[in-house]
Amino acid sequence: MSQPIHNQPQGYAQPYVPAAYGQPPPGNYGPPPPGNYGPPQPGPDQWISAPSQPINCPPGLEYLTAVDQLLVHQKVELLEAFTGFETNNKYTIKNSLGQKVYYAVEDTDCCTRNCCGALRPFDMKILDNAQREVIHLYRPFRCTSCCCFCCLQRLEVMAPPGNVIGYVVQEWSIFCPKFRIEDASGETVLRIEGPFCTFSICGDVEFQVLSRDGKQQVGKITKQWSGLAREMFTDADNFGISFPMDLDVNVKAVMLGACFLIDFMFFEKSGNKENDRLGML
Repeated sequence: MSQPIHNQPQGYAQPYVPAAYGQPPPGNYGPPPPGNYGPPQPGPDQWISAPSQPINCPPGLEYLTAVDQLLVHQKVELLEAFTGFETNNKYTIKNSLGQKVYYAVEDTDCCTRNCCGALRPFDMKILDNAQREVIHLYRPFRCTSCCCFCCLQRLEVMAPPGNVIGYVVQEWSIFCPKFRIEDASGETVLRIEGPFCTFSICGDVEFQVLSRDGKQQVGKITKQWSGLAREMFTDADNFGISFPMDLDVNVKAVMLGACFLIDFMFFEKSGNKENDRLGML
């Protein structure tokens, strides 16, 4: 009887035996680490997805249909911080999830910025992810003294550029800053009332957004405390804007413009000096 051959000739390999169906390849596979495995969170530089554009919505404002809160972060300019030389302000506008909605950049010449300081007239371009200008803000040069009845602040909001959708108009007041938000025809839609003291030392400063008759609060614009070093040595400010989800997108855009006007009036530094003050004095 012949014996089985255990030694195969040179050049022959052991036959491949496939692993059992459904079995993982060999190795040490411990249990997964504990934790909550939810959907991935958006990254810090992720832009919001563009929703479908509603009827009668200016192009670019469709991003505002699904938000009830905006976060406005001003970029820190090192040249400003160390030298006091005024540069064009730049802002990132995000939703409550940290996704970018818009990017805003001031368009003002060097002489105007450094000679007029926070009083300067400015154009503000607000761009979307495609670098398309969707909102344009314009503020003419005006005095900020409460004694000048004819020189109260006024901001024009256009979306798209060239098409006026509303205004932010300062009202005369000695003690508390007051504004009204108007539509394109000049009709008052909302009102804004700030605190008597706009000093932003160690705390937030809240401007209430009120109904047309001023009896009900419907939102707010908040200057957020950014830390002692940032507040003292830069004019890079953080703001939060809240409003009803179903508010007209045009009014939301005008509220965004009101945030920039408030920043320039009360929190913009001139030569590294804060523009905070009591009331409208």
